Amino acid sequence: MRRSLLAIVFLGGLIILVAGVFFGLSHRDTPRGAAGTLLASAIGGPFRLVDQDGKTVTDADLKGKWSLVYFGYTHCPDACPTALNDISIALDELGPKRGEVRPVFITVDPERDTPDVLKSYVTSFDAPILALTGTPEEIAQAAKGYRVYYAKHPEPGGDYSMDHSSVIYVMDPEGRFTASFTHESSPEEIAERLKKLLA
Repeated sequence: MRRSLLAIVFLGGLIILVAGVFFGLSHRDTPRGAAGTLLASAIGGPFRLVDQDGKTVTDADLKGKWSLVYFGYTHCPDACPTALNDISIALDELGPKRGEVRPVFITVDPERDTPDVLKSYVTSFDAPILALTGTPEEIAQAAKGYRVYYAKHPEPGGDYSMDHSSVIYVMDPEGRFTASFTHESSPEEIAERLKKLLA
């Protein structure tokens, strides 16, 4: 009985995974991306956080522009600086349309990432990055809406790092999920996809 149940669960998960892959491929190059589909409403949602200047920012404040949303933390050794640098390069390639896209960095390490720390961190990148933090509960709510995984990982000596998923979410001016990029996406690929969406 237990073996049958495990087989059913595994098969169900496999079907969902395959369907997701086909869905992603079918919408990868369409002008509207995932906007208007069920997936568009499954990612994103309400949040209330604080930016690097101490100003309250909600999900409603992101509307009106395209947003590239990335969850990470300032002590991240590789994935986060790489993603933010790729975003900066991609925005440069957009030319006059660069101003239509807002990069957003949401920390998963609010314990260390205060507004001042975030402000210092994002100045290292050649892009007008909106950096957001909040209470652990507020960060958890935002991460849940974007289906982001993160967890504290203890290090020798009492320090810690953060395990986290590494995805760049593209949200349209209405706040709807439209597309995503991973660590395998080059700045050129990001720029080309954005050009199609902004056209």
